[in-house]
Amino acid sequence: MNAVGEFRFSHPSISLRWAGATHPGMRRTVNEDSVFASFPVFVVADGMGGHASGDVASALAIEAFRGLKGRTLADVACVEASLADAFELVRERSLGQPIGGTTLSGAVLVDVDGVAHWLILNIGDSRTYLFAEGALQQVTVDHSVVQELVEMGALQQADARRHPNRNVITRALGAGERQPADVWLRPAERGQRLLVCSDGLTGEVEDAEIAEILADVASPAAAAALLLRRALDAGAPDNVSVVVLDVDAVALADEDLLDTHVHSLDDTIPREVRQ
Repeated sequence: MNAVGEFRFSHPSISLRWAGATHPGMRRTVNEDSVFASFPVFVVADGMGGHASGDVASALAIEAFRGLKGRTLADVACVEASLADAFELVRERSLGQPIGGTTLSGAVLVDVDGVAHWLILNIGDSRTYLFAEGALQQVTVDHSVVQELVEMGALQQADARRHPNRNVITRALGAGERQPADVWLRPAERGQRLLVCSDGLTGEVEDAEIAEILADVASPAAAAALLLRRALDAGAPDNVSVVVLDVDAVALADEDLLDTHVHSLDDTIPREVRQ
């Protein structure tokens, strides 16, 4: 398997390191996942539809966020506009030819009164986790049949991963009636680690194992590679995508930025990792 690249970027309000990887899995020849990881945007889309080109739907959803890429924080209004564009791009394309739907999950760094915050968004069953102070929290809530059963008390969370309807989602882009994405706003804090992933990871690797890897592996690139490896070793019948990002510092002083090397932002788009 090819090495996973690690990237770094420092802004006057925050310093980050991150890595991302995507793989078609062990049973599929087409990767319908799309990933975009470039400051200040870190998102994963999991396309659905197979012959109906779920890969097209996921790529269109990601395309709506490319305009946020740059060397400044985004703002909430721009992220909301990108979400609206993602819905519209998928809808317009579906009018001309049938395409599949797609999930969308991730985090965008936004400026709130001069302070960096994570605007975390989700539609579907891809996930965004926050790992801080040794604890893993799933910030997003799956839009899925099994999640609804769990919330009703009809299914135990431990049994959700084995339920026959575990892959049936209740919201997506390009899935008929437009339903809103969920959003959360969290302050960015030093020591935070975020994980954005498609269900190709969470369907094969338990949260406890994910937490152990995020706790034990310091490098975002090494953590992303190991998470991907664990999913593949488990059989990975679905595409697998992961983005791991670390907050190294917040509210940096100017002198702290002088010795920072910045990779070309165009190079931060994860390439597909193959065995």
